[in-house]
Amino acid sequence: SYNDIRIPGDTGTMFSLTDGLESKVEPFFRLRVGMTLGRRHTLSLLYAPLTVKSSGTLPYILQYFGETFAAGTQLDATYKFNSYRISWRYELVDREKLRFGVGLSFKIRDAAIKVTDGTDTAEKTNVGFVPLINFRLEYLLSSKWSLLLEGDALAAPQGRAEDVLVAVVFKPVSSLAVRLGYRFLEGGADNDEVYTFSMFH
Repeated sequence: SYNDIRIPGDTGTMFSLTDGLESKVEPFFRLRVGMTLGRRHTLSLLYAPLTVKSSGTLPYILQYFGETFAAGTQLDATYKFNSYRISWRYELVDREKLRFGVGLSFKIRDAAIKVTDGTDTAEKTNVGFVPLINFRLEYLLSSKWSLLLEGDALAAPQGRAEDVLVAVVFKPVSSLAVRLGYRFLEGGADNDEVYTFSMFH
């Protein structure tokens, strides 16, 4: 939806990897393993890599992370935001039709934004720790169908992060569940070092 960047955050040139440059639809995957302890405690590990490539030209001079790229130059950019999380959640509500749990996720982000014109290259990398609120709400329509809202999210003066799924769940048997839904990832930071906000569907 958007991917706006300015690095350094106070002196760089604002540009977009979706509007100024163009990005293609990219497939991605995520892997989660978890276990439930008793009925109410859930622990899980998540690996969610994400890389998007953009290309095109900008009608203005781009100052990015110490490099200057001339207007009209063909640029290639790579946006990487890999996420590693460990989550704990406690089931506050466990009723026949409604289940609701909340907990904490400890996220490590492995991020990089690289811009090149084929001759000069500038790449800003960042590895950091982000605490998030983990939540899960499921409403059972029947023994086989339910509505699900789950995710990790938190906002602070330093920035924000949301990873939220809304889905319909079908359980043909008790040991198998199939989901069809919509997920969005949104967030970023605004400080002297970086300005970067993005949203993916």
